[in-house]
Amino acid sequence: MAYLSLISVVAYTSLTVLSGTITFRIYKNIMQAVQKSQDGHPFKDILELDTNLPSEKVHEATDVIIQQINSTISELKRLFLVEDLVDSVKFGCLLWCLTYLGSWFNGLTLVILAVVALFSLPKVYEQNQAQIDQYVGLVRSQVNDIMSKVKASLPIGNKEKTQ
Repeated sequence: MAYLSLISVVAYTSLTVLSGTITFRIYKNIMQAVQKSQDGHPFKDILELDTNLPSEKVHEATDVIIQQINSTISELKRLFLVEDLVDSVKFGCLLWCLTYLGSWFNGLTLVILAVVALFSLPKVYEQNQAQIDQYVGLVRSQVNDIMSKVKASLPIGNKEKTQ
């Protein structure tokens, strides 16, 4: 995947599977002709399986996906149209950091790092839970202090309260 596009990988994988199934079908037909048996289609059991999706489950999944898309769009609209200045500036800083991350790593490297982190970080946290919780609490309190100072010093970022 580092050298080929996703479309090429899917196409080559599909061609490999198709070549294997065609070869197996021809082999079974030749064996039936030689042995003079009436075994039938080699994939008959798989072809008879019901692969239709129940419409209720599809509607439930679609509703959940649509709800997530709508909430994401409304949050992005809020951030890009600067409803809250501090949140938009934080989002801008995140995007700026992502530009550096993108210049350092390609997509496949990030996927590999994410998989390694997914399986190794829980064990590291389990072994050092007390120390990690202590430092996370310290960082969280300092970030909250800095954010409260920034919000207090920016009159634009404060939302007016209506009575």
